[in-house]
Amino acid sequence: MTRRYGDADSAESLRAELLLGYFEIERLGRAVIGRSEAAEPDGRLRAMATSRLLGRGTWPEASRIGEILRKETLGGALLIVAALTAILWANSPVGDSYISLRDYTIGPERLHLDLSLGAWASDGLLAIFFFVAGLELKREFVAGDPREPSRAAVPVVAALGGMAVPALLFTLVNLGGAAGSLKGWAIPTATDIAFALAVLAVISTHLPTGLRTFLLTLAVVDDLFAILIIAFFYTSNLHSEWLLLAAVPLALFTVLVQRRFRGWWLLLPLAAATWGCVHASGVHATVAGVLLGFAVPVLRRDDKDGQGLAEHFENRFRPLSSAFAVPLFAFFSAGVALDGWSGFTNAMSQRITIGIIAGLFLGKTIGVFGSTWVLARFTRAELDDDLEWLDVLGLAMLAGVGFTVSLLIGELAYRVGSVTDEYVKVGVLMGSLISALCATVVLRSRNRKYRQIAERETRDDDHDGIPDIFGEGEQED
Repeated sequence: MTRRYGDADSAESLRAELLLGYFEIERLGRAVIGRSEAAEPDGRLRAMATSRLLGRGTWPEASRIGEILRKETLGGALLIVAALTAILWANSPVGDSYISLRDYTIGPERLHLDLSLGAWASDGLLAIFFFVAGLELKREFVAGDPREPSRAAVPVVAALGGMAVPALLFTLVNLGGAAGSLKGWAIPTATDIAFALAVLAVISTHLPTGLRTFLLTLAVVDDLFAILIIAFFYTSNLHSEWLLLAAVPLALFTVLVQRRFRGWWLLLPLAAATWGCVHASGVHATVAGVLLGFAVPVLRRDDKDGQGLAEHFENRFRPLSSAFAVPLFAFFSAGVALDGWSGFTNAMSQRITIGIIAGLFLGKTIGVFGSTWVLARFTRAELDDDLEWLDVLGLAMLAGVGFTVSLLIGELAYRVGSVTDEYVKVGVLMGSLISALCATVVLRSRNRKYRQIAERETRDDDHDGIPDIFGEGEQED
């Protein structure tokens, strides 16, 4: 007869844990009766019970992540086009028109919303980006693979290392520099997932599921800490009364979405009111997007509930974020006007620029790779059988592609349009470019292996729509 299991990996892992539990019980029993020798599980069972670094996870999670990455790849391509357009325009004979467009003010003055188009892009449009990030964060830690501590540990530790080391390098480079230069310590701490995925699309590499999951989860955790950094370190002139007032529309929004209410005619005004109050409070308005995203429930109430509300909103707003909000922000933020080659070399010689480049390339590489290696060295975690440490190195370099949040923090740290702000843009662009080129070399060298893994991961001999590597296991009895 044939026995079928819902998930081969889960069944095998459960069997390993049960057997290890049996050995531990036997060891205790032998100790009680005075026998010192204790049975040891064989190496295969201990390996099965060992945490896997960059493992592939479950099929639903891998499928969902694949769908997200496909959408983000398109957004990354648009982001690159928007940034290049801004740079070319700003350095063209009509560059002044770009500056005039970016600084054009629009909005109701009575509500203190008479902002420049550049400010609307960073304060308003990026709130959509952070709303989607909030949905993704909650989705990952409530229903995704990272809800399991053993799986969450690796990307969380990697993200922390990938933020701490860049900040440290930037600080060391700028010690003793110009007054106020240390304000930008957090600029090289962010990873831009859309930009990174656009790089992968350009070099046509086939990352295994484990690496793709690791990259996305690392970026999600990275976004979470970036949000906390913005909220706690880049908030000035806090007006607590506006922050308290923001709690009213946010609470109403929360009550409605928790009841699975989907009417945009009421939810959008409440979201806009929350954003406006947070903006007036002095806390960066993008934090409102995250709070609204956290309010949306992830799990379905029952089988009749259909698509979960978080998934519903994510499907609706991710295209708006990837194809419109982020590229438009990039367009208004990346336009650095340099005075020819001399202006570029001058910017490259500045401590702030050097600190950002060192942080994005060296800091991210050392932080992500080093923390992952340390975790593997001092725990029972080990690389998945298909992967090598060279793969982790390439992914760590790719994490140095920082753009959207890095430029945002740069605008918060230094005045928009200032000379220092221009140094930030050059540093972010060059650091991201160097990271992308080095990651390309490393990952392309492994592309043949990735293709073999991809073919095995997509093989579906029983034509049930689920790749065999994720599908149901069979055991002949």
